[in-house]
Amino acid sequence: MARMRLFGEPGWGSTIVEAQLAWYGFDYDFERVGDLFASADAREKVGALNPLAQIPTLVLEDGEVMTESAAITLHLADLAGSDTLVPPPGDPARPKFLRWLVFLVANVYPTYTFADDPSRFVAEASAQPGFKDAVTAHAKRLYSLLDGAADAPWFLGERFSAIDLYVTTMTRWRPGRPWFEAHTPKLASIARAAESVPRLEAVWRRNFA
Repeated sequence: MARMRLFGEPGWGSTIVEAQLAWYGFDYDFERVGDLFASADAREKVGALNPLAQIPTLVLEDGEVMTESAAITLHLADLAGSDTLVPPPGDPARPKFLRWLVFLVANVYPTYTFADDPSRFVAEASAQPGFKDAVTAHAKRLYSLLDGAADAPWFLGERFSAIDLYVTTMTRWRPGRPWFEAHTPKLASIARAAESVPRLEAVWRRNFA
């Protein structure tokens, strides 16, 4: 029987989807692609499935290709028949969940797309460091907004959700966990707590050991 295939790289955005697959107990294969910035072979491998050559890219059991982590998040909840990571319609937490899920993928996530390799967007080499600094400063403002919206102990309060998986993964990225500890204490607290959830510990070890 075919299994789902997750194309990714340890510590990258595929971590968010890997955590969900593990949470739900799905059988899947992880196909490591390599550094998409440094390797043309990696870009070609993923590009055969996802024209943007981005991860996560998930191939479902029937061969359907899914990209965009928010879409994957909603689909996996439907596939699992579970509301443990995604509040269902009618749940009072669902509007907040949807708002900040889309905020993460539409506003925060692109700051990494732009700043991880500024040469893709800024042709003049001398202008690239300033561009990266400006994008990183914007990301910090966005994270501050996210921290202001967060409850405790989880982003939605007492309800654990997929947003906590995003927060845990993304606080490992630029500007780094020490910055989050100092400037977005609620996000840092969520990340620390999620890293101690037994069902997810193996995922965090594989990606951030």
